[in-house]
Amino acid sequence: MHQPRLIMFAPAPVLRMGNRLRLDVKFVEGVAQHCEAWPGPVSCVLREGCGDIPFGAEYALDALPFDLRILGRHEPVALGHVEGADVILADADDTNLLSLVPLARQAGAKIAYVIEYTLQTRMQILMLDRQRSPLRKLRGAAWLLHQERRRRRAMHQADALQCNGYPAAESYGRLNGNAMTYMDGRLTPEVLATPADIKARQQHLRSGAPLRLIHSGRLEPMKGAQDLLPVMRELARLGVTAELDIYGSGSEAPAIAAGLAEFDGRVRLHPPVDFRNTLTRLNRESADLFLSCHRQSDPSCTYIEAMGGGLAVVGYANAMWRRMAELSQAGLHAPLGSVAGLAGRIATLDKDRETLIEMGDKALGFASARLFQDEFRRRMQHLRELVPATG
Repeated sequence: MHQPRLIMFAPAPVLRMGNRLRLDVKFVEGVAQHCEAWPGPVSCVLREGCGDIPFGAEYALDALPFDLRILGRHEPVALGHVEGADVILADADDTNLLSLVPLARQAGAKIAYVIEYTLQTRMQILMLDRQRSPLRKLRGAAWLLHQERRRRRAMHQADALQCNGYPAAESYGRLNGNAMTYMDGRLTPEVLATPADIKARQQHLRSGAPLRLIHSGRLEPMKGAQDLLPVMRELARLGVTAELDIYGSGSEAPAIAAGLAEFDGRVRLHPPVDFRNTLTRLNRESADLFLSCHRQSDPSCTYIEAMGGGLAVVGYANAMWRRMAELSQAGLHAPLGSVAGLAGRIATLDKDRETLIEMGDKALGFASARLFQDEFRRRMQHLRELVPATG
């Protein structure tokens, strides 16, 4: 019986270390899961070009549970890279992979694209780049528009499309008659908030104790990290007693650290922590509300992962959180860039803590229905249906 081959073009980093490779640990674990779920051999294609892999490990090529091929930094994808494939899975965010459809046709393979960023998000990232002059931003915008035409054509011609998050689905889902939407995240049953966690948080909130806010992620301008302290400043002006723990690192970290003194210990900056062993516990046990200043409309997994800890979310009304908040009823949103709006929403929930408790319950329910295993299972079934003979 024929075993269909899946070839994945992944955006993961890779470094050659003599006769060994340095790879991202989560990438290796993720492909191993694909190997378990796919009814045939799995191959992966990566491209050289990264500087470092913070959460990486060294592997011997022959010890990996999948075939791996490495392209040079500027090596074009060719027919030889897809020959033997039954299904090709590729990242439509990578402009180097937007010419794969003709190669897939030549190889007799089906091709599915995964898409995460929308044109709006790419433009937001470009305009928030402090290193680019106005002229360079104009040129960058023209380049993005050209690549967007290529991207839309490729997704339209593909055999399937997987949209990561609501913005991608709304922007691109209608381009392909075989499109699905999924929520990316790392939630598993054992990291969800327990009844004991929920009870303890409810007791804290009903006691009238200061509201405990938490934020985690990259501390970069495009992530809105520069708004964290202004939100706390505005809350103080509104008479709201609240605390904020920030977990992360990035270019905004020095400015945040320099501004902590004015808050008399109510705002604390911590280095990044491990998601599974530490961050999920902090979300469950040490916070009442997740504060997001994220301006981009990308499908940040931070929302769903915070909600898995039973946390309501207050954030900017980017396309992702606005839609997720409407569907989940698990938080509030404020106009993009409105620090006063965010603080006002938090102040409202501080006064109405029963509503905050109810939102936390809805957050947990929403996240529990979108665990990693369930979303991954749906994605793999979608791919298997491209090869009907495999069932």
